[in-house]
Amino acid sequence: MRVPNSVVLPVGTHVDCCRKEEVDEKRHDIMAKIVAMLAERKSNLAHFIDNLEGSKEPEFYVDQWERLKEMESCTLTILNLVAVNCRDHRDIKKLEATILEYVKNEELFPEVVRVLPPVYRQVEAAIVDIAQSEEMADHGMMDLQYLLSKLSQWEHLANLDRELLQDILRYLHRIGLVVWYEEIKHLESTVFLQPTFLITMFKLLVRYHLVQQLESIS
Repeated sequence: MRVPNSVVLPVGTHVDCCRKEEVDEKRHDIMAKIVAMLAERKSNLAHFIDNLEGSKEPEFYVDQWERLKEMESCTLTILNLVAVNCRDHRDIKKLEATILEYVKNEELFPEVVRVLPPVYRQVEAAIVDIAQSEEMADHGMMDLQYLLSKLSQWEHLANLDRELLQDILRYLHRIGLVVWYEEIKHLESTVFLQPTFLITMFKLLVRYHLVQQLESIS
């Protein structure tokens, strides 16, 4: 809700636990709640803005007013909910196809037609090679400066500098090829070339009944 021009695809899982009529009912209910939530958000923002504009000394609240106006201008496109059975590979493929179909929609994603400089593709291909090499550790973690030195060994990437690499990493992070938490001080110099490793770690650490399991340890 704070990102300009966001596009959200709601996904409902555990379809295998419901009857078909229940799935349709829940889909309708969820979409109705989303519409209501967006309407409430719009109303609340308008109310807060009116309060600031009607205050006795509005000049003291300029920063707050600007932030609220910025949030008010953030459009949010909600796509139709997709219901899937995560145990059925065909449903996963159906979800994948649906996502790709939406992503290719130029009305939803105008930047999809933007042509990337060749160096972006070259760095992407080189990172894939590094991630799949035998010398790469299973965790896929690599120091940013070391990654730059590895990439510079490619003849066509010899002139790659750190600033350009960071721009490319931001793009690769957005498309999910790598994970780079540049906004976190302790992780800004680490690039995760194997995002699936992080998923595995999160599944081990953040799971149902984790607190109870920890409390049961003497």
